[in-house]
Amino acid sequence: MTNAESHLKQHIAQHLKAIRSERQLSLDAVAKLTGVSKAMLGQIEREESSPTIAKLWQIASGLDTSFSAFLGQISQEHEREETEFPDDPNMQMTTLMPYDPRVKFEMFDISLFAHHEQHSTAHALGVMETVWVIEGSLELFFDNEWHTLNPNDTARFFADQPHVYRAKTEQVRFQNLVHYT
Repeated sequence: MTNAESHLKQHIAQHLKAIRSERQLSLDAVAKLTGVSKAMLGQIEREESSPTIAKLWQIASGLDTSFSAFLGQISQEHEREETEFPDDPNMQMTTLMPYDPRVKFEMFDISLFAHHEQHSTAHALGVMETVWVIEGSLELFFDNEWHTLNPNDTARFFADQPHVYRAKTEQVRFQNLVHYT
């Protein structure tokens, strides 16, 4: 395991523990809120397991908190933080703007490789996403249908429903703005 992977695993564990402590939630309560098993949550907190991107979104959504908060703190607003998830080698994510409670959004630059398909569980009620394709073609599933986006195309949708991102081309790069209510 690389130092970056170890740091990410540690930060995710610490952030999950901090949320549980602040809200006085047991592992059972968090499991009910997120749909993630108590055993898996315990492994994450003990740094025995790294959640996939999809599982981390599920946890963040169930706890009604931002995704980027699990990825770490960025020391200055103009710095970017790239995150690679060992269990998701066909997806790379860079936090362009971490969650800011004053404006209630976060922004990511995401690349999918090898026609990767990334499933996302429903986020909290009212959360919206805006996607802007930079390179390649993206198939985006929301409102029970597929939408194809090419470079410079955008889509905005309520993310409080299951949704899917799929690289239609070998590689696609897009930016994703997640706006919380």
